[in-house]
Amino acid sequence: MHGLGNDFVVIDGIHQKVDITPELARRLADRHFGVGCDQILLVERPSEKGADFKYRIWNSDGGEVEQCGNGARCFARFVHDKGLSNKDEISVETIRGIISPRLEKDGNVTVNMGAPVFEPARIPFVGTTDVVQKIDIDGTAVEITVVSMGNPHAVQVVENVDAAPVTSQGPLIECHAQFPERVNVGYMQIVDRHSIRLRVWERGAGETLACGTGACAAVVSGIRRDLLDSSVVVHMNGGDLTIVWDGDNHPVLMTGSAVTVFEGEINL
Repeated sequence: MHGLGNDFVVIDGIHQKVDITPELARRLADRHFGVGCDQILLVERPSEKGADFKYRIWNSDGGEVEQCGNGARCFARFVHDKGLSNKDEISVETIRGIISPRLEKDGNVTVNMGAPVFEPARIPFVGTTDVVQKIDIDGTAVEITVVSMGNPHAVQVVENVDAAPVTSQGPLIECHAQFPERVNVGYMQIVDRHSIRLRVWERGAGETLACGTGACAAVVSGIRRDLLDSSVVVHMNGGDLTIVWDGDNHPVLMTGSAVTVFEGEINL
């Protein structure tokens, strides 16, 4: 499946037992020797009371991560198309809490991603609570806004996203000492108060065509810096997402597509 070109291998863990190891995740994600994807998504029965499903995610480098916005939309489409749920809105358990994807009548999926987190210890980030932080990258002070959308993000504003140092600087920020669990790195160009362009260097996956949590983090950062208003269209190389955030403790709502490409079997 894919959400705006951010692609996934989605596995039914309801009707079969699947033990994902880092080695297996890397094998499945390998585009030459495996199936090929940015992330592995596993659909399981919930362990928390009140949730409909449990959602686990592995990056292509084999590391399990907390959240994936594009994957959440694909998750909702998968369980609906497979007849695992007939609800338009489901409650999904993740490592960092409950999310609520909802199928829209036009075929898109809206995900309640929960409220963003700004406390450094919860992101986690070694720094202050200032909206704009400065970190040192090879002797240069780089301004970022740090937020968690269930996973950590560092967002910076750039004049031209096409010329942004995503592939050169992104890995340096991802592994910066001030981010103990590494970080996703966003490069945001403001088009107007309701529109941005975005590229994201994803932790453990590199640059992807789209990043759902990255889009949420960018919009939240822009609103906190008074550069954006509540509803924003995020233009990424793989397509567009609409992000709505009303500030304070309100949840972030993300709407976009989710597409099934093919189905198959693999002998593990």
